[in-house]
Amino acid sequence: MGIGMALPFMAVSVSTAWVERLPRPGAWMVTFRQFMAFPMYATVIWLVWVLGQQVGLDGVAGFLICLLSLSLLLWTLPQTGKVGWLLRSMAALVFGWSVWQWGPSWTRIDTVAAQDIALTTTSSANGRDALRQAVWHEWSEDKVATARASGKPVFVDFTAAWCVTCQINKKSTLSNSDVLTDLAAHQVTLMRADWTRRDPAITAALTALGRSGVPVYVLYAPGKAPLVLSELLSVNKMKEALATLPATQP
Repeated sequence: MGIGMALPFMAVSVSTAWVERLPRPGAWMVTFRQFMAFPMYATVIWLVWVLGQQVGLDGVAGFLICLLSLSLLLWTLPQTGKVGWLLRSMAALVFGWSVWQWGPSWTRIDTVAAQDIALTTTSSANGRDALRQAVWHEWSEDKVATARASGKPVFVDFTAAWCVTCQINKKSTLSNSDVLTDLAAHQVTLMRADWTRRDPAITAALTALGRSGVPVYVLYAPGKAPLVLSELLSVNKMKEALATLPATQP
């Protein structure tokens, strides 16, 4: 990131001719500054969604209430005179009350036990819609060991709510009807390891695989070493990996 931010300055330092290509200051800078607020708004939406994955809908509502009261407080800061002082005092009280009342809802980890996730997609086959369903189980080392001991193949998705690549792969490749069909045909046990809050057990599993971050996709085939797939998971790569599994008995 540092190199990327420094490149424009390095280019101008190497050849001063680049200075002539730079846009001249003007009113466009105000418009550009205002426009750049919208990517920031989009970032807030994404971060609120990540928060919602961890604390639930009530936690998100509490966070937005605190954010609204903070905005009110910031709005009152430039106000002058007795009216400004009164507004700032009221806004500070509202902000303090909202943090006291709603803060715990978006700072507390949701302790509700994770449940198996049913993922369904619809695909077209011979002119008719066929429903494919896959069940993702909560990951644990014991579950993986038990499934492997019974001779079942296991596919583990190491993911996190804040990981954009994880979400793209989840909505595309891991929701693809052909991939789900192959997973079902090989009777693969699906597990999802959520690293959103940096779980120590998941961290240890990633380290054992030679990885330090997510996404990581691992296929455990019976009698074989774990196969770590590419972070940019494609349908073809997934199908190729599944093709290495032994045929299952009908």
